[in-house]
Amino acid sequence: MTIRRLLAVSVATLAAPTISAYAGSCSPEIDRMQTLIDAKLETTVGSGRSAPESPGALLHRQPTPGSIAEAESKLGELPPQTVEAVTAAMERARKADLADDKIACEQALADARRELGP
Repeated sequence: MTIRRLLAVSVATLAAPTISAYAGSCSPEIDRMQTLIDAKLETTVGSGRSAPESPGALLHRQPTPGSIAEAESKLGELPPQTVEAVTAAMERARKADLADDKIACEQALADARRELGP
């Protein structure tokens, strides 16, 4: 399995929590940020190299976002700290949205945008 396939799974994992029965006041901004994150990941994947499968990839287990980030960092493409920080910020934004705390949601989205970079 190439890094591109692994990253596609990661993108799906990040996008899944955005589907919710409750749409708070910050939901449109969260959706826009998720679109930016997906685009950034796609750009990173498209411009990068691939690596051989690890022994763990042959065990028929789904990759975790952390394992994907580690593989990306070994290729010099996406630091795991960036993935973790953006994921944490998006989770904070979703929780704030569920609590209808627009200020906390906007701050978490600003944090995600800053960590994601240009």
